[in-house]
Amino acid sequence: MEEKSQSLENKSKSKKTILSELELDDEPFTEEDLQAIEAAFEAATSSSLPKKRRPSPYDDSDGDDKTQQHHCRIARRRLPSSVLALQHPNAFSLSPCRQANIRMRYPVMKFGGQITYSRTAVQVEKAAMEVLKIIEAKEKQAGQTAVGFDIEWRPTFQRGVPPRKAAVMQICVDTSCCHVMHIVHSGIPQSLQLLLEDASILKVGLGIAGDSVKVFKDYNVSTKAVEDLKYLAKRKLGGGLQNWGLASLTEKLICKQLLKPNKIRLGNWEAKFLSKEQLEYAAIDAFTSWHLYEVLKSLPNAEKVTPDNQSEELQAVSS
Repeated sequence: MEEKSQSLENKSKSKKTILSELELDDEPFTEEDLQAIEAAFEAATSSSLPKKRRPSPYDDSDGDDKTQQHHCRIARRRLPSSVLALQHPNAFSLSPCRQANIRMRYPVMKFGGQITYSRTAVQVEKAAMEVLKIIEAKEKQAGQTAVGFDIEWRPTFQRGVPPRKAAVMQICVDTSCCHVMHIVHSGIPQSLQLLLEDASILKVGLGIAGDSVKVFKDYNVSTKAVEDLKYLAKRKLGGGLQNWGLASLTEKLICKQLLKPNKIRLGNWEAKFLSKEQLEYAAIDAFTSWHLYEVLKSLPNAEKVTPDNQSEELQAVSS
């Protein structure tokens, strides 16, 4: 009897130790939280203690008052936010995330910097000059600089109707600022053309080869030095090209989900003024492309670079 009492006392102390390691707040545990704690506790103590059904805090049976009070305290608390939260939505790292073996709902990808919107020729000219100055400063420190690049246009939804002109061009250099240019109203002024045609400035994005072709068809401006993220992902991560979309790469490398609501994606990008939601959507796309490139380039190659796969990438860009 004395040995059993000592065993229960050790068991109670062990559980208190486990709970003391958590930063508890005053919100109640969920049923799943309680089950997780019980499972962890039983696993830690099963080797030294006889198995016994643990009393529920709501049992009517008599038991140790301290044990029941302890259960009541558990029922009034929940796991700390530091355990429940995967990571802050705006957290930023250029290292690949560590994925769990189970499917999780990741935080939404967001852009926490400044979104600069320009829609007139004068505004777009000024914005492009600002980007060129930032790139020039970065090149002095680290050599060639990459920018996230993407375009948007209004869909037609009708067969046989040619696609409309590229309406929006977004460029992101780093975490601090993304430029969203409403080129359907401004056209492509001289500074923006210089930026696009500068072969020393690497433009990165998913399907960027097709975007550069569209810009040339719509505005007669060449976009030089482009790198498609799906080919870079294939080289760094392996797998087929069809495996790597912007959303799948975002989950794989950053552990965040990239939202693509059709209401915005298929919306009117030729509107007189873009909405806040459209501006955020456009900026996040360009920022995500830049972010993914920075992570991918730091990884070792999963497959050997050969003349064949280099030719495949060059053919995609030039087609």
